[in-house]
Amino acid sequence: MQTLHFNHWPKISKSLTVPATSLYENLYVSARRYPEHDAIYFYGNTLSYKKLEEEVNQLAGFLQQKLGVETGDRVLLFMQNSPQFVIGFYALVRANAVVVPINPMLTADELSFYIKDCGITTVIVGQELYSKVQPLLNSTSLEHVVVAAYSDYKGEEFKGTLPPEVEAPRAVFNVSNHYLWNEAIEANFQPTEHTMKADDLVVLPYTSGTTGLPKGCIHTNRTVQANTVGAYHWSGVTTNAVHLMTLPLFHVTGMVHSMHMPIFSGSTMAILTRWNRENAVELIKEKGCTHWVAIATMIVDFLANPNLKPEDISSLVSISGGGAALPEAVGEKLFNLTGLKFVEGYGLSETIAQTHFNPPDRPKMQCLGVPSFDVDARIIEPTTNKELGIGEIGEIVVNGPQVMVGYYNRDDENRSSFIELDGKRFFRTGDIGRYDEEGYFFMVDRVKRMINASGYKVWPTEIESYLYKHPAIQQAVVVGVPDSKRGESVKAFVILNDGYENQITEEEIIEWSKQHMAAYKYPRQVEFRKQFPMTSSGKILWRKLQEEEWEKAEQQSR
Repeated sequence: MQTLHFNHWPKISKSLTVPATSLYENLYVSARRYPEHDAIYFYGNTLSYKKLEEEVNQLAGFLQQKLGVETGDRVLLFMQNSPQFVIGFYALVRANAVVVPINPMLTADELSFYIKDCGITTVIVGQELYSKVQPLLNSTSLEHVVVAAYSDYKGEEFKGTLPPEVEAPRAVFNVSNHYLWNEAIEANFQPTEHTMKADDLVVLPYTSGTTGLPKGCIHTNRTVQANTVGAYHWSGVTTNAVHLMTLPLFHVTGMVHSMHMPIFSGSTMAILTRWNRENAVELIKEKGCTHWVAIATMIVDFLANPNLKPEDISSLVSISGGGAALPEAVGEKLFNLTGLKFVEGYGLSETIAQTHFNPPDRPKMQCLGVPSFDVDARIIEPTTNKELGIGEIGEIVVNGPQVMVGYYNRDDENRSSFIELDGKRFFRTGDIGRYDEEGYFFMVDRVKRMINASGYKVWPTEIESYLYKHPAIQQAVVVGVPDSKRGESVKAFVILNDGYENQITEEEIIEWSKQHMAAYKYPRQVEFRKQFPMTSSGKILWRKLQEEEWEKAEQQSR
């Protein structure tokens, strides 16, 4: 285990004892400590901690007594960011069940995979997503449906624009085994004893499936608590912090940093159901948001708002995130506007968010950070498993209290995803990186994303970082495309900043790139786009763009 990073560790202890309690008990404690404190703000309406815990218990009782949810049952949570997501998650934990949070952008066909993989009989669904659930009632194990209308929790005083799904009135369902959310709460059933222990399975977040079928990651209360409590101490949060919730809660970063950690600390969650940069500014200004965990694409869009004024967001004391490195030019723009440095972290679904953090008082740009509390992170040569040293490029492997138990029902994957080093079990991340002489880790790229151009290894993330320095470029994504001479060639897809349309050509971007990059690296092709295909967690679907290019080349060769 390398300890170079301890020289730059914040003024807190380097090790952390993980609570031997369930996630629900975090809410239980906060509701007794701060009963009247605001837990949730949602488009003009607030919920206190006392009210939040009361509704969690009412829904848990309904799930147990009316729907027959039993200890260890896996239940689908299929909705967008809302009070109901938070209540639904904690109600399932209170009922000793397992939460299966699923991406709301999935189609009915995709959804059926998760239901079958987990043997799910009960779903809690946002009413705008019900049409994706309905076809599966006769073709899968699904039996019981609880339908939630987000408008049940909105207020009347919000000054921004309401998303259509928040504005939509409550629908009516005259179908057997269908229950409206408000009816479930008003039934006022009380749950049985909470018996969940630290090492019991609590949540099954699924990988995105970009490299094959999605895989459920087995996380216990202990693994989730490790990052919940770690995030709390690292972020310097107090009970009076206000967290701007923009990351989707089905995804592990949003789940831990925007829901579990605020509840652990008894602080306030200001929820946006959909990303909207104007609403984000309004919420920061109105509620005095102090902490915002975001991703690079949100920050880029936020800063592109021509009406953004420093005084409107002066309450912010921390802006952090992960998913993809924030381009250096964007980080500088953010700092000039707010005086805050973007604090990046690194983690995966398999590690329920962070294994690495940048020290808040000493972050580095485009850097994963240093290993988190009690994390042993190393760089290995991917084929031989030989451990590498300072500056050497290889696969990142991690051992720590937040690492999943394994993949659900995937014995083969579990055998290939873990290795043993020095008697410790390490998870293979599939990410290529390095660490510097101060112990900070840096991403080079995904193992599967490397471009082989005339025998040279080209890492798309590096090329994208260069492109962001061009004043015309708002966003860029780089992929490998077929090349009869070079094997693969570099292509860049680019979204231009406002005012540059018709002012610059693809050829000019290529010429600029030639001057700033090695001959084997610069893009041979550039294509302007208005938007990129995205995941609901805000990541650019580079693989989809690459597949389109390879399909195009295949058709041309016929």
